[in-house]
Amino acid sequence: MDNFTFCILLMLLSTAGSFIQRVCGFGFGIFIMTMLPYLMPTYQEATALSGLLSLLQSGVVLCGMWRHLHLRNMVGIFLSFCVFSYLAIRFVSVAGDGVLKIFLGCVLMLLGLYFLFFSSKVSVTPRKRWQLSLGALSGTMGGLFGMHGPAAVVYFLNSEPSKEGYLAICQAYFVATNLYMSVFRAGNGFMTEAVGWGVLVSLAGIGVGVWLGGKVFNRMPQATLKRVIYIYMIVAGVIAIATR
Repeated sequence: MDNFTFCILLMLLSTAGSFIQRVCGFGFGIFIMTMLPYLMPTYQEATALSGLLSLLQSGVVLCGMWRHLHLRNMVGIFLSFCVFSYLAIRFVSVAGDGVLKIFLGCVLMLLGLYFLFFSSKVSVTPRKRWQLSLGALSGTMGGLFGMHGPAAVVYFLNSEPSKEGYLAICQAYFVATNLYMSVFRAGNGFMTEAVGWGVLVSLAGIGVGVWLGGKVFNRMPQATLKRVIYIYMIVAGVIAIATR
């Protein structure tokens, strides 16, 4: 793949991922990691780039939503996340790309099926046991696949009284968790020159995606957009396993 094609694809991915997360509150990592492992030299560099881009995107959104932020609802889930993401990142540093892509495909399919058919049937309450268990799942998924949002979103949807509060705490969580994981990824050698160039190429796409997503946040039916995302996740999971 030539550099021009790489830049165009990365800008389109970052634009679409930023738009999805600005509208739904999550989904940047899920969307971009369906393609990023095939654009970057290694899977490890793909997770590093995904984390940095998610950090930047969430930081931009949080700047306009901080008044709605309730940090007390994030403490338990974040601490649990820190432990399990560290262990997962250590595993990624020694695991082969093929094995991780199989895991990624399976997780994408399971997440897509769950959110598509079963999410409305599970009742999650804002209690410590849910914070710790969902934080553990979020950390594991973040360290392995660079997509720690879905597990945390299940909790935040049930702990925040307004959609503005939900959006604000999700972005704060993504800023904190991606910053944490980026430090450990750097220590394991994931932050390469390719990752740095990827960040620079994606900045414009992030800006456009956040701007477009903000325009439709109060207008587009989120259920429709989410259904499309979940179906795409299932298809992407099949592709990830088939092309490992």
